[in-house]
This record gives sequence, C-alpha cells and structure tokens, in this order.
Amino acid sequence: MTVHLKRWWPVGLLVLLLVAPYSALPLPGLLDGPLGSPGSLQLIALCLVYGALASGYDLLLGRTGLLSFGHALYFATGLYATDLAMLELGLGFVPAALFGVACSVALALLLGSVSLRVTGIGFSMVTLAFAQAGAILVQRNPGGLTGGEEGRSAPAEHLPDALVGIGNTANLYWIALAYLVLTLAVVHWTVSSPTGRIWAGIRENERRIEVLGLRPYGFKLVAFVVAGGLAGAGGVVYLLLTGGATPQAASSDATLALLVMVVLGGSGTRWGPLLGGVLYTWAAHRLGDLATSDAVGDLPGVLRVPLSQPLFLLGALFVAVVYLLPGGLAKLPARLRAGRAVRTLDVPAAPVTEGAA
Repeated sequence: MTVHLKRWWPVGLLVLLLVAPYSALPLPGLLDGPLGSPGSLQLIALCLVYGALASGYDLLLGRTGLLSFGHALYFATGLYATDLAMLELGLGFVPAALFGVACSVALALLLGSVSLRVTGIGFSMVTLAFAQAGAILVQRNPGGLTGGEEGRSAPAEHLPDALVGIGNTANLYWIALAYLVLTLAVVHWTVSSPTGRIWAGIRENERRIEVLGLRPYGFKLVAFVVAGGLAGAGGVVYLLLTGGATPQAASSDATLALLVMVVLGGSGTRWGPLLGGVLYTWAAHRLGDLATSDAVGDLPGVLRVPLSQPLFLLGALFVAVVYLLPGGLAKLPARLRAGRAVRTLDVPAAPVTEGAA
C-alpha cells in the first residue's frame, strides 16, 4: 500500500490542483481568500510558474553542474518577444507565443555556444555578462520597443477572450498548471535519457567523460538550450498572468532568485526545485504582506526595521533552511526516516527474566 501511495501521489495532487478553481475552501494564513477566488488562483499560478522555472534551471545547476547567472535572460526573451510580436507585428497570441519561445531557443543556442567555451567560474561570469547586457538593453528602451523601466503591457485585442479579465483567472491558472506539467515531463524525460546520464557524468567528473571519447561541450549545449526554451515558455505564461513585460524579469536578481529556489528545495532532486520555487514565491508575496502589517508596525524599532523588509525575512528563511536542512527541503523525509531508525536502534531491549527463560 505504501509503495502504491508513493507512486501515485503526484497524480492525486494533480487532480486536486485541477479542481482547485471550483473550491471555496478557506485557507487563512496561506491565502487571502478562498482557494478558488481570483486572487488566490493568481498567486498559486505564479507559484506554479516559478516552480517550473526552477525545475528547468536545475537541468543546468543540479543535473549538469553548470552554474549560470544568466538564466533569467531567456525567460525575459520569451516574455518580451511574445509581447512585441503582438504589439509591433500584429500577430495573434499563438503565433506570437511560438515566436517568443523560438527566440529564447535561438538566443540560448547562440549565447550557450559562446559561454560553454569556458568552464567553472569563467562560464558563470560570461553568462552574468550576457544577462547584464540584456538587462541594460531592456532598460535603455531601444526604439521605444521595451518601454524602459515601465515595460510594455500586453495588447488585450490580440489575446483570446478566454484569457482576458479577472473572470477568466481560472483559465490562466490552468495554463500555468499545464506549463508546470510540461516542464516536469521534459525534465524527467531528458534526465532519464542517455543524454541525461551523460549530464550526470559531466556533473561528477567531466574529464572522465572526455576519456570515454565523448565531447561534453555538445551535451552541455543541449542542456543549456532545453533549459532556455523552457524558460522562454515560462515567459509566455508569465505575460498572460501579469498582463505585461517589465524589466525586472531580465535582471540578475531574477536568476539569483531561481538559484535560491533550487538550493532551498534541493538541487539535483526530482521534486526539490519545484518545492523551492513554490515556497519562495509564496513567501515573497505573503511576507510582503506581513512586513506591512500592523503586527510588525507596532513592534519596537529594533525589530520593526528589519522585519519590515521582505528580503530580510526571505534571507533569514533561506539561511535557516540551508543551515538546518543541508541538501534542501527534498531531503527532509529521508532525514526524518533516518532519525526514526536511529531512535529505534537506540531503544534497549527488554531484559529477559529467569522465570520467562
């Protein structure tokens, strides 16, 4: 029975997520309104998107051992390219979305082919340089295309009616859920493939892969492009959820947030990055509400000042998890099982009396 539960719980969770828009279940403390309310669905959808983004990013960090500081660039490319395709080219949403994902894949192929010429910290610095260049380009608003610091809103006339308005938040939520399922399927399929096993070998010992007669460069480029394409698709979904493209999506802080999500959940694990992405996104929104609440405002200044900063609260949460749970939240069940096993072994056996003998 336990084995069957472990095998089928993701299906049960997926069913619960599918029917969530029909629920009026109140979750005080977790959500501001009932589970199926537009505000709650919006927050859950954002959590699902970032959980998927973290899972895609872990193809680089946890599966291949590549520390990229520029992954948000491909997310922003899908976001802006889709928006501009509708605004400037007059394309409908579906062609624009395909165009946005294609741009992300093409950019990942181009920049990855350059970045992967170096390894280690050099690779990280090159990806960071490309990301900074992209962020500056968005901020400078070349030709009035990006909107600079204000960004560009998505044209409602080019979006399907079923995806516009608060009344259709459930449809956007289901799209976010579909994106999560797609990302997890792609990650699982690629990691389980022969290419995925070579990624694991590169992560452990790249020189050994070379000794076997294989070229790590090509396999790393595949991981880079797949992760970039998934990030671009996430940008398309994010555009629908937020109704526009903003420069924050292209900032290096966005990639650092993904890195924190992966480490928080557990790098290189099946469900850890997803869990970390969901928890981080939820905490970022809920801790922001806590920081501006009366409960914090009434505290003495020595406590009020740090607690009124959401980033301080997030940082404290991250440090606590990393310190108390090495390996991330995904390792928690195994640690609990190990703790129970140790306690069981430490229990002294009952003495056998002479009469019982």
